[in-house]
Amino acid sequence: MQHIDILIIDDEIKFADMLAKRIELRGCSNAVCYDGKSALQWVREHAGRVSLILLDLRLPDLYGTEVLTGIKNISPAVPVIVLTGHGTEKDRRECERLGAYRFIHKPLNIDELMNILEQIRETSVC
Repeated sequence: MQHIDILIIDDEIKFADMLAKRIELRGCSNAVCYDGKSALQWVREHAGRVSLILLDLRLPDLYGTEVLTGIKNISPAVPVIVLTGHGTEKDRRECERLGAYRFIHKPLNIDELMNILEQIRETSVC
């Protein structure tokens, strides 16, 4: 079974695919889901095989907090970074309460993301 460094969950297909390419160019494997339901199914099928999840807050079928709750129920130890272009302070507090590792506004700085992944790897007890 292949280990996946980062799962990207974002309904903006161009953004998600470009981010996946940029992550791959930095030597990290990734997978992409474009909606909340398929993302939760992916996490169920691949629990324990992902190092980090990037979760958009606004998805077409489920709100990001619902997806975050589902992820944490399936795989509580996986760090989830919530990405948003529209999130509020209330959203940030709710995501943190639900166990989000970070809450970041778009646009995402790819170098910052790689640093966060490295920090997660260094502190991981695998």
